[in-house]
Amino acid sequence: MSYSNFIPQVWETGINRDLERKCVFAEDCYRKYEGAVKRQGESVTITGIGRPTIYSMDKADRNGEINAAEKVESTSVLMPINQIAYFNYEVGDVDEAQAQNGVMQALHEETTEGLANKIDAYIAGLAKSAEAKVLGTVKCVTGVASTNEKNVLDILDEIQENLLLNDVADSTEIVVTVDPKFFTRFRKEYRVADTDNSQILKNGRVCYYNGMQIKVSNNVAAGTATIGGSSANVRYIMARTKRAIAYVKPLTHTEAYRPEKKFADAVKGFVLFDAKIVRPKELFVYKCSY
Repeated sequence: MSYSNFIPQVWETGINRDLERKCVFAEDCYRKYEGAVKRQGESVTITGIGRPTIYSMDKADRNGEINAAEKVESTSVLMPINQIAYFNYEVGDVDEAQAQNGVMQALHEETTEGLANKIDAYIAGLAKSAEAKVLGTVKCVTGVASTNEKNVLDILDEIQENLLLNDVADSTEIVVTVDPKFFTRFRKEYRVADTDNSQILKNGRVCYYNGMQIKVSNNVAAGTATIGGSSANVRYIMARTKRAIAYVKPLTHTEAYRPEKKFADAVKGFVLFDAKIVRPKELFVYKCSY
């Protein structure tokens, strides 16, 4: 066969590696459950444990009876693994394409970027789910805000305040993923930058504000909302800990084949994945217009 030299393992390894590099939202998800599923339709049961009550006693009472053993409440969330992102395209002769300098590499890069966008957009869309707590719907501005407006830094301060009120420790890493328009306003308003604020990391442009990591993505969920009695286009700014969303990508598959009724070769493949908000108290959303 003309595609006898095609090595899918190389593509699968490359796709997995590149997806890790290109995904912005997926990078900050909880991945512990990834090894528990292998096929579409399987599910992961994610168990949550409540916080035990902490009692106190005086030294004088140290030999007295303590409270009865408490039954710590637990919760469980079922996450089915049902999302598939796939590709299927002609490449002419695979061996010839591999022999031509850069052809297959270019196809590989375009494929992985498309897959990464599909996965990231799905995770970003969780901001519109019922589990995501929306703190406000406003026009995001710099400077003094008027009615139905909110200063960009005030939005970030409110997000951080609500996470702290939900007992998220101030030492816990917080990631706020924003769209480019929000980021532009943030940069204009926040001129006192630490040394890391000029750094571009592997996924997205990253700045820091009050210890929170600010990342930029075009995949931030979009929608419409009513602001001041009028309909406006909004973006769903998502703030979360890295435990708030569970994400699994258990399987990547690629293969070359000869389509029936064609003399050209083709390459097809897919990525199996899914994601779910599992710690809703550690995730907040702001709906912003500009």
